[in-house]
Amino acid sequence: MRVFQVGADRFTELPGLPPQKPASGFLWIGATRAQFEAKLSELQALLQTWEGGPLVDLHVSDLLNTQLPSDYDYTSWYDLLVFRRLLAGPSGDQSAPAGQSTKAMLADARETLTSVETSPVGFALFDALLITVHPADCAVRDFFSQRLAVMASGSEGRSATRMPANPADLMLRMVNHMVDGYLDLRRQLTRQLGTVQRELLNPHSRFHDWPLLLDARNALHQLEDTCEDQRAAIQEWIDALDEWPDAADAHARRERELLRVRSRDVQEHIERVLTHVRRLEQSAENAVQMHFSALSHRTNAIMRTLTVLTAIFLPLNLITGFFGMNFDAMPLIHDKTGIWVTLGLMALVGLGLGGFFWRKRYLGTHGR
Repeated sequence: MRVFQVGADRFTELPGLPPQKPASGFLWIGATRAQFEAKLSELQALLQTWEGGPLVDLHVSDLLNTQLPSDYDYTSWYDLLVFRRLLAGPSGDQSAPAGQSTKAMLADARETLTSVETSPVGFALFDALLITVHPADCAVRDFFSQRLAVMASGSEGRSATRMPANPADLMLRMVNHMVDGYLDLRRQLTRQLGTVQRELLNPHSRFHDWPLLLDARNALHQLEDTCEDQRAAIQEWIDALDEWPDAADAHARRERELLRVRSRDVQEHIERVLTHVRRLEQSAENAVQMHFSALSHRTNAIMRTLTVLTAIFLPLNLITGFFGMNFDAMPLIHDKTGIWVTLGLMALVGLGLGGFFWRKRYLGTHGR
């Protein structure tokens, strides 16, 4: 578990939980679920002293639950937000290497689909305290601890983003960072599904990787459900933010308005991801339908060709069957030129029917 003190121009990591709240700024406590559970008793006692009440038991269970969807809840002394993030961020290279084989591209698509696995990050938001509960890797906590340390050092220059003014500001920045991970994944899914679609619609390709397509559809459904839960949670947070007591001064009102702006920005990013995921779902469904339509068209073309060949050879079989009957008194049986007359008749019938069907375009690859 890591404890940080965040101020207007400083960012300090503390060796442990302080006995008292800082006089200025706010505290940020970031822990894995295992660390949070191990330190729960000590943390609850400090919350009772600092905030006048500990975390509610149901909220503690929510913070420790790895299967909980994105959700928002509140009490009179703190707010609780659970937001699911990607377990493994997408790889940095978003473009396909030149000359990459189709098999390798399909393997990349399968690897990308594994990136859709998510895990919840919990936020307990107090007036001057933020508690974040992360998966085992704590990627978001480590990213922001490094980021805030750089910002506090002033190495980014005057144009850099200012330090978080309050715990809600820091929470929204973390949430926005997690949503940006979905935006990056969206780009990879678009490219990989494009590869699958080209294979589906390629007339010279035999597509057999149907489990990959099924995994893609399931991943998109899962991503859509995740985004819908995220959107609902952020909307509840925005509604609760509007019900907060009016700010006392102009500076506090400005900070409150900045929180609303950040909240709407997060919601807009989620809407963008959700819209694109639904578009990808529809595109995948259309590709499957077009694949089966093209397959049906090729089957019909083959059957049409076989039918035409059957129609051509049917009269030829009739001629050979006629002269193959076991009778002696038949025309051309004893004539030396009978075989040539028969072969000529068969050739004439075959060529005539072939020419007829060709002019009707029954033997081509295009239907009439």
